[in-house]
Amino acid sequence: MKRFAVIMLLAALCAPLLRAQDTSAQESKKAKLEREIKILEQQLKDNSTKSSSALTKLSLTRQKIDARKSLIKESDREITAFNDTIVKYQREVNRIQARLDTMTLYFNKLVKSAYKNRDARVWYMYLLASKNLGQAGKRYNYLRSLSSTMNSQASKIKETKAELQEKIGKVKGLRAEAKKLRDSRKLELDKLEKEEKDSNALIAQLKKDKNKYQKDLGKKKDQVNALNKEIQKIIAQAMNAGKKSGGKKVDYVLSGEFASNKGKLPWPAEGPVADHFGQHSHPVYKSVQLPFNNGVNISVSKGTKVQAVFDGEVKKIIVMPGYNKCVLVQHGDYFTFYCKLGSVSVKAGDKLKTGQTIGVVDTIDGQTQLHFQLWQEQKPQNPENWLRPR
Repeated sequence: MKRFAVIMLLAALCAPLLRAQDTSAQESKKAKLEREIKILEQQLKDNSTKSSSALTKLSLTRQKIDARKSLIKESDREITAFNDTIVKYQREVNRIQARLDTMTLYFNKLVKSAYKNRDARVWYMYLLASKNLGQAGKRYNYLRSLSSTMNSQASKIKETKAELQEKIGKVKGLRAEAKKLRDSRKLELDKLEKEEKDSNALIAQLKKDKNKYQKDLGKKKDQVNALNKEIQKIIAQAMNAGKKSGGKKVDYVLSGEFASNKGKLPWPAEGPVADHFGQHSHPVYKSVQLPFNNGVNISVSKGTKVQAVFDGEVKKIIVMPGYNKCVLVQHGDYFTFYCKLGSVSVKAGDKLKTGQTIGVVDTIDGQTQLHFQLWQEQKPQNPENWLRPR
């Protein structure tokens, strides 16, 4: 029983802390989504002043729609939590009110009794009518404590009223917060409706210009293939160099450290993932396959700095059509690639530390995105399996 009591006490003490952590996590997630929407809105704004393709605008708009839906989902969770808390506090208000009513009723009876017997002669007669000294003593103690009981009851009523007002105040405050959230959610829904209309308009535009966008897609495939071939060539050169020198060129200790950090690597830049690893269909022409993505595209703000995800050595810096400057970093038999950079702050042969700045993301065709890849020898990996969850 004692053990059970201790467990229950610990659970009661930990509950507020867990609720606070949950609220903090929700607020952090909402703030992240709001930052992502801001990044995408800025890119769309910048895009509107350029002659960029409708496909680019559609991609950005759809990213923003996804982020907006997630934000609305978080608001729904918060509203539900607020409503649950309001119900809980309202129950407490009702419980305190019932207790106050009982206390007040008892107090009124005491006052009424005291009022009826307020004449001092009645009290004297009450004492003199005692059968013996013992009964007289008891009656005297009763009369003496009656006043004290009334004062004590009055104090308890006062404290209970204060507690009741505090709980009522909390309920009002929570209801006001819940209303703000509902109003904010309504605004987000209105924005979402407009964004979905914009998306449908862009889809209609794309359907009209199918030939043009098929030509653009062909150009994109050529760029992707050229980049992948160059990456494979550089990796092969690095691995062959290690084999020729008896393995001295490959740092297998670093490889082990890199592998042990799977799922814990820092993100190279902050922003929403615009395009995930793998094979995807065209957003409009579903039968058309887009080029296989060997990495991830991360939408970022202008001027965003890119950071190394782990210790390593810069193997090469190249410039590729559609990707601008790319920095290739070796981590033993693992490799990371940072493309679509406008400026680079490292050079081949540099030893990098985790978090060290590599360069600044460029804006290409109206999109400010980092293209990031991660390979184990000749095999591309899904970067999101290696980076920290967020």
